[in-house]
Amino acid sequence: MKIAFIGGGNMASALIAGLAGKLTAGEHIHVVDPNADALARLAAAYGVSTAGGIDAALAASDVIVLAVKPQQMRDVAAALLPHLGASQPLILSIAAGIRGADLARWLGGYGAIVRTMPNTPALIGLGITGMVAMAGVSALQKTAADAIMKAVGATVWLDDEAQIDPVTAVSGSGPAYVFYFIEAMQQAAVEMGLSEAQGRELALATFVGAAQLAAQSSDPVPLLREKVTSKGGTTYAALTSMEHSGVKEKIIMAMKAAAARGRELGDELGAG
Repeated sequence: MKIAFIGGGNMASALIAGLAGKLTAGEHIHVVDPNADALARLAAAYGVSTAGGIDAALAASDVIVLAVKPQQMRDVAAALLPHLGASQPLILSIAAGIRGADLARWLGGYGAIVRTMPNTPALIGLGITGMVAMAGVSALQKTAADAIMKAVGATVWLDDEAQIDPVTAVSGSGPAYVFYFIEAMQQAAVEMGLSEAQGRELALATFVGAAQLAAQSSDPVPLLREKVTSKGGTTYAALTSMEHSGVKEKIIMAMKAAAARGRELGDELGAG
C-alpha cells in the first residue's frame, strides 16, 4: 500500500510510526510538509520519502491522508485536485470540523473520502477513532482506512456523518476532560497535605487502574461504582457532594457544548 501524508505533525507522525514497517514499508510512505526539520526526522526514523509541497508523487498513492489544520484544508484540497489522477486514491481526513460533503466539493465532486476523528492517545498507540465513509468509498478502501487508523488504536465506524460531532465531544475532546479531573485530584491531594509528587502518582495510578478495571470487567460502570460506594462511607460522602453540586449534569452539558461547537465549525469552515 502506498500512502501519502499531507501534513507531518504529531498525529501524522504517530500514524507513520504505527504504519512504517508494519502495514507498509517506510519507502512506500510519502510525506508533504513545509517544515524541513519535521521531514528530516521522519525520513531518518522511518525511511519515508518527503517533499516540501504537494507534488506529482501523490498521483501514485493508494491512500492520501489529510493531516493539516482545518483552516488549511480548502487550500490543500485546491492544490491536491490536479494530482488525484486516474488511480482514484482514498482520501482519509483527520481534520476536525471539515465535513465530507465540503471536502468533496473542494475536490471537484470526489467521492472516495473517509472522515475520521482520532484523539491524542493515538500518540502512544492507545487512541480511538470515529470513522465514517462517504458514498464513493469501496469496500477495499474502507478496509484500508480501518487498518491505517488501527495502527494507533481502536476504531468505531459510524453510519451517519452527523455522529462525528458527538464522537468529537466524547473521545476527540475527551482526553482533556480526563486531564482536567486529574488536575483537580492532584490539587485536592496537595490541599489535604500530600506532596505534589504524591498527588500526581496517586491520581494517575487511580485513573489508569480504574479505566483498566472498567475495560476488563463484565460489570457495567454504574455497578462498578456502586461496589466501591458503601453507604455512609468516604466514597459515599464524595459522590453525594458531587451529586448535590450537579457535577454529572454539568459534565453532560459541557460535552453537548463541545458537540454543538463541532457542528458550528462545520458550518463556518464549509461556508462559501
